Amino acid sequence: MWSGPRNLSTAMMYSFGNRPDCAVWDEPFYAAYLAETGLDHPMREEIIAAGPETAADAAALCAGDPPNGRSIFYQKHMTQHILPGFPRAWFDDVTHVFLIRHPARVLASYDRKRENPGLDDIGFRQQAEIFAEVRGLGGPALVIDSADIRNSPEAMLRALCDGFDITFDPAMLSWPAGGHSGDGVWAAHWYDAVHRSTGFAGPEGDLPDLSRPLQAVCTQALPFYETLLEHAMRPV
Repeated sequence: MWSGPRNLSTAMMYSFGNRPDCAVWDEPFYAAYLAETGLDHPMREEIIAAGPETAADAAALCAGDPPNGRSIFYQKHMTQHILPGFPRAWFDDVTHVFLIRHPARVLASYDRKRENPGLDDIGFRQQAEIFAEVRGLGGPALVIDSADIRNSPEAMLRALCDGFDITFDPAMLSWPAGGHSGDGVWAAHWYDAVHRSTGFAGPEGDLPDLSRPLQAVCTQALPFYETLLEHAMRPV
């Protein structure tokens, strides 16, 4: 599942993580991304220590069998973590889904946690590039809009499961409050709202007003979002 930050990605991980047949992995390349870039993110040292610290190690695990004897392996990937030069051969071994959200909503949410995000921080450009790469491989590249999930959770999850060729499980519609055992170590900083949740929130209202700098980033991100939106699946 490819997305940028603040994009319903953790709620989607909890949804799949509530299936008894599904293992989840939270942001496999985050440690490698921080180690490679030197970026000063919240909890940087703890994230790198939790690993895997190299992209090669992360890629090998992504291509492997689901852990703990599960039949489904849900990987929550941040597109900005896949740097040039990171291994991509494992792309052939998985089914790809692209989770999108309007960039104005992403920026408004991200800015509350980490001020002044730029285009590379929110992953839209990288998401479009990975989408094009996956389509070039000839495999499925499903797209699902977070707004559609919030409007019609069951219908959209059924459509997504159909796209995976797996059976929909009603357990996906809710989860226990307080987080998931698969949370990354960074959950304490980023996941406070979703830790209070027990299911998908309802429809969102109007787009948020943005500061001039954030609006400039939104304008940059919008074409990438709109490219993927053209391919978004609809409820069954």
